[in-house]
Amino acid sequence: MKVTIVGAGYVGLVGAAGFSEMGNNVICVESDAAKVRMLESGIVPIHEPGLDAMLQSNARAGRLRFTNSVAEAAHECELFFIAVGTPPLPNGSPDMSYVEGVASEIGRTINRYSCVITKSTVPVGTADRIRTIVQAELVKRGLTIEFDVVSNPEVLKEGAAVKDFMNPERIILGCESDRAETILRRLYAPFSRNHDRILRMRPREAEMTKYASNALLAAKISFMNEIAEFCDQLDVDVEKVRAGVGADSRIGYSFLYAGCGYGGSCFPKDIKALIHTAKKIKTDAGILEAIEHRNERQKRRLYDKIVARFGDDLKARTFAVWGLSFKPDTDDVREASSLTTIQLLLGAGAKVRAYDPIATDNFRKLIAHDPESRQLSFAADQYETLEGADALLLVTEWKQFRHPDFDVIKRKLRRPVVFDGRNQYDPAELVALGFEYYGIGRGARPARSQV
Repeated sequence: MKVTIVGAGYVGLVGAAGFSEMGNNVICVESDAAKVRMLESGIVPIHEPGLDAMLQSNARAGRLRFTNSVAEAAHECELFFIAVGTPPLPNGSPDMSYVEGVASEIGRTINRYSCVITKSTVPVGTADRIRTIVQAELVKRGLTIEFDVVSNPEVLKEGAAVKDFMNPERIILGCESDRAETILRRLYAPFSRNHDRILRMRPREAEMTKYASNALLAAKISFMNEIAEFCDQLDVDVEKVRAGVGADSRIGYSFLYAGCGYGGSCFPKDIKALIHTAKKIKTDAGILEAIEHRNERQKRRLYDKIVARFGDDLKARTFAVWGLSFKPDTDDVREASSLTTIQLLLGAGAKVRAYDPIATDNFRKLIAHDPESRQLSFAADQYETLEGADALLLVTEWKQFRHPDFDVIKRKLRRPVVFDGRNQYDPAELVALGFEYYGIGRGARPARSQV
């Protein structure tokens, strides 16, 4: 099949790789000419495990190519996936200008039946809006061309996006047309050979499903983070509580890990978008507002624990930070907890030395305009951050941080103090090694060696 994907970000590139891997001919359209040149030369602008090799092999095989022209793609394709960004506006609503711009361009260029599919996360009613835009462009051209609009939201986890795309748990098709369903069932057939993973519903229901899914996952994280604060005050280990709660099959273990807050391009943006929608339709969003409030509070937890240990004035302190990306296996630093923590430390006069396996360059760009960023430096490896530091902060749980050399850590730190923002380490083990340990919800008092 011949497929056009508009947008060469996380969603678009993973989709382009996955569809072409299954033998389809894919054109990936990207308005940024510099990015197109990078992709044509085999350079992938994002880090996603397995993506580079899949894009490069399919490009070499001639099944995948890149362009900045929707019109070029329209000469060959009848399937148009919209996978452009919908960043939040100051009022919390998603910026729909990119989606609407692509819809206009499709309307100006299609010359036969086409199926327009939204992969981007968009508000309820967007499919109707896209239909109106495309139809208006066709009227301007004096053409009567049949087309369908489908909502097919992405359900990918950054860091495992290729795996998720190639082995989906569900494929949501929000469509009104049997013709569109038949075409997309054919496209997705190789991805659901084991059993039918396709769920058909109306476009509005598909759009809401994506928002509801992300909101519920964010709710689980924020709920456990709130319980963790109880645990800190009541001398309870939240990890024991998590294991007990997760053993209930009605609840499960996923997304029950307490930590220093969630980030990324999806959860924060989607919660804000739902809250904005609630205001627009004049309904209550108390739960969603509580999720957002708890997460903002949670991003301060490591800093608050540091102040409780070292005091408000941190001018003479240096802190080592492990992890800058919002989660492991990605270079995405959008809304990352590391940004909040580091900015608070710099604002209190501290020096920060940070390390991340992948995301350092992106973080450097993100914080470049912060006037206090001169107090921030980046290390070439994780142990280099420790030299003379007053404490180690684990912020992102990359695999290489899971079993570090604690003897080296203790030797290099000025004080053997660890703030574990992801509860990766065993407090009893670190105490036995002579560390002062502060986790998230690991008990009322810091774990300290009595020696």
